[in-house]
Order: sequence, then structure tokens, then C-alpha cells
Amino acid sequence: MLAALGAAKRFGVRLDLAAMRAALARLGSPERRLPRVAHVGGTNGKGSTSAMIEAGLRAAGLRTGLYTSPHLARFTERVRIDGVEVDRAALAARYDDVAAAAATLDLTFFEQATLLAILAFAGAGLDAVVLEVGLGGRLDATNVVDPAVAVVVGVALDHQDVLGPDLAAIAREKAGIAKPGRPFVIGAGGEAEAVVVLEAEARARGATVVRAAADYVGEVGLAGAHQRKNAACADAALALLGVPEAARSDGIARARWPGRLERLSAGGVPILLDAAHNPHGAAALAAALPAGPFVAVVGVSADKDATGVLAPVAGRAEAVFATQAPSARALPAAELARLIPGAVAEPDPVAAVAAAAARGRPVVVYGSIFLVGAVRAALLGEEVDPAWAQDPSATPGQRP
Repeated sequence: MLAALGAAKRFGVRLDLAAMRAALARLGSPERRLPRVAHVGGTNGKGSTSAMIEAGLRAAGLRTGLYTSPHLARFTERVRIDGVEVDRAALAARYDDVAAAAATLDLTFFEQATLLAILAFAGAGLDAVVLEVGLGGRLDATNVVDPAVAVVVGVALDHQDVLGPDLAAIAREKAGIAKPGRPFVIGAGGEAEAVVVLEAEARARGATVVRAAADYVGEVGLAGAHQRKNAACADAALALLGVPEAARSDGIARARWPGRLERLSAGGVPILLDAAHNPHGAAALAAALPAGPFVAVVGVSADKDATGVLAPVAGRAEAVFATQAPSARALPAAELARLIPGAVAEPDPVAAVAAAAARGRPVVVYGSIFLVGAVRAALLGEEVDPAWAQDPSATPGQRP
């Protein structure tokens, strides 16, 4: 299955739903057999929000499906049923159907992955499904469903080469998951000036706009003040899905999402992992860091605003190790190190973390979800799929 998906990387990233809809038609329209769907988009926080929504649904006694991307270590992390990643063999067995539907359509890696998830969920007897948007919204491969509720957690600058040059253009793309007659939840997790654009676009599409509270007031299982904004979105979406308040609060309190302000250790040294890959995410990480000296290990994808990612966290570090994720998109460690006065370039991320930990200070690993995934798997001794299976882009800066 992974080898076949890998072959689809040559098609890069495509923002167009025609091929996806054609493939679904060949499969008998399984998206129409999905139960209640929560469709979650945004620049930062959509994965955390999706995890909280799914946890709240399970707390209410419902059977759930959760589709997210990318994964940290294994492709099967992307497709979860009742909180557990699907069995690899069971998912692979469905790939024959996907491959048949993909014939002559040149479906991308992400399109095929999304089809696999929809097929897995449609036949599992679920009560609700949470789908995280991949890139953008309007033309994202997940935007083939009629959701019971759509959510945009917030909008910040990212993927400008694909989604548009400014916040307004990006917000319009993100709001493209709004559906006529359906509730559309807008969170406070992004830039404030994007909210008015999100609201206007959603109303133009006939959706019912619901503004989430600025901050959730209950217990949140995920660390960081910014998660209160994500939790407020999750709570609003769960309420619209008919989940009782007790189950909503229980799910949000119990939710876990690896690689987001996650605390591990190496040789007794605290290691903080966070997939802050753009300036907005890095600022949220910086606000969540405890006081005191620390060492940063940072790796950035070549198509990201490296300077904006570095400034909030690496600029405060006692020492910085510039590294690179096992991804074709990674900015070489030597190039990244040149942007940070005094930084040490160490291309091997595991070696970089070991060198940082040897200084005896807490270590903060951030800058790329691909970096976080590689380091986390090494620290925990987890099974890891090939690095190319993480990232559907064929080359750095791949255009659709």
C-alpha cells in the first residue's frame, strides 16, 4: 500500500475536486454513507481541535472516526476508529478499491489517503466522523462531504504560494468548507483581521455563522494557553452536534494530541516537542515556554518563513542546534544555521537532540512536524514508516 501511495507522489499537490469526485463516484459514493461529519480547517490548531471534538464524541458514548494529516511516525495514525489507529492490513485491503478508482485519474498521495479514510469510515458502523482539512479548504480533497458542522479554528499566514498572498485570500480559501444551511464555527485562534473575511465568505455560501468563545473556561487536556481557543471551537462544534455538556467537558479534558507541547525526556533531560512550523505557531509556542534557560533544536521546511519561525523561540535559547527533518522539503541544516548567530549545524536530528541534551538544559524541539515525528519516534522507540510516506509533496515548494 505505501509503495503504491509513494508512486502517487509524482502527481504532487492538487487543489481541484474533479478527480476526487470522479473517484468517489466509481466507488459508489461512500462519502454519502458517512454519519455526522465535523469538518475542521484552519492554519494552526486544526489537528488539536479535531482531536478534542473526537474525544468529546467518544465521551458521549458514540463510535467515531478521525482523519488527520500528516502523521508523526506511521501512515495508519491518519485514520483512527474509536480513538485507535486502524490496522495496517485492514487498511491495505481497501487499497485495491482505491487503486481501481484511481485508474486514469492520476490521484495524488493525499487524495488516495483521503479515499482510504472515507472507505474505512463508511463501512465501520460509526456514529460520527471528524475530518481534518489538509491544505486550504475550498479545493482540499476532504471537501467532498456535507458536514453537520464545519469549523475554521483561525487563519494566519502560511502556504501563501498556494492559497494566496495575504490573510484575506487565505481566509476565503479556508471558508470554502462552509455549506449552505449548515453551521460554520469561527474560532479565535488566528489573526483577528481574518475573522471578518471568514464570516462574510461563509454567509455568502449560505452557512449559519457561529462565533466560538475566545477562550474555553474548563479543563483542557492539551498544554498551552492557545489550546483554550482551540477548545472553545471544539466545545461549540460538539454542542452543535448535540453532545451534552458533561461529555463535552470530559472529552476536552481527556484529549491528547502527540507532538504538540508534548513532554518527553532523554537521559533525564526534559524534551519538549512542538510542531510549530510557521510564525504564528512559533509565537504560540514561545508564549507557552516556562521561564528559565533552554536549548533549541530547530528544523524548518524550505517553503516556510524560516526567519519568522526562528525569532520567537530560537532567539531566546541559550544555544541552538539547526537540523533537518528526513523530508525532501527540509531546509538544509547548514543553511538554517546561517540564519541564527552562533547556531551549530547538525543534519541528523537524533544526533542534534543528543548534543543538545548533553548540555544539561531542557531541550525544545520544533519547527517542522516532520522533525518532531522523527525525534519523537526515536525517543520512544516507535515503528516508523519511510520518511517519504509523511509528506505528499514531490519537491520543495511544489505547486498544484
